[in-house]
Amino acid sequence: MKKLLLIALVAAFGFSHVNAQDIQFGAKLGINFANINGDNTSALDPITSLVNFGVVAEMPINEKFAFQPELMYSIQGFSVGDDVVALNYLNLPLMGKYYISKGFSVEAGPQIGFLLSAKNEDIDVKDNFKTVDFGANLGIGYKLDSGLNFGARYNLGLSNINDVEGSSDSFRNGVIQVTVGYMF
Repeated sequence: MKKLLLIALVAAFGFSHVNAQDIQFGAKLGINFANINGDNTSALDPITSLVNFGVVAEMPINEKFAFQPELMYSIQGFSVGDDVVALNYLNLPLMGKYYISKGFSVEAGPQIGFLLSAKNEDIDVKDNFKTVDFGANLGIGYKLDSGLNFGARYNLGLSNINDVEGSSDSFRNGVIQVTVGYMF
């Protein structure tokens, strides 16, 4: 409940100081380097996925600060040897951005993810994972005057995504994302 309250407060603060004509919309896509962290995960290996993409809106609060909500599709997961488990999420990051200098920003904020599907090769394993994931993001970005932008971010999973009946192991997502985008 505290997490939802924090998300609501960040959103309300962001929207209360924005002029509609200053909002920029854009799209981005990138690559994920994902793994699962937690109990008994030493045998798990990270996966590299060429897929994270979605839409963003940047809402300036003042010259240095901006609020940036996003809606992103993201393939995350892990592997055990050649056996890959792909977790497909629809993520909603709510990022606060601070511009250190012209174009260069640092960003941080909460994220909620909704598990769309989970596959171990061709086998559906969605029942082994919780359908909602909470996380925290920290990253950097650079935006050119043309609207072209680049970013790198780490998503630290905060909630246990393990939903295997009888298992007490705790698993959390960990994802490095590198993106390129364009603001219209």
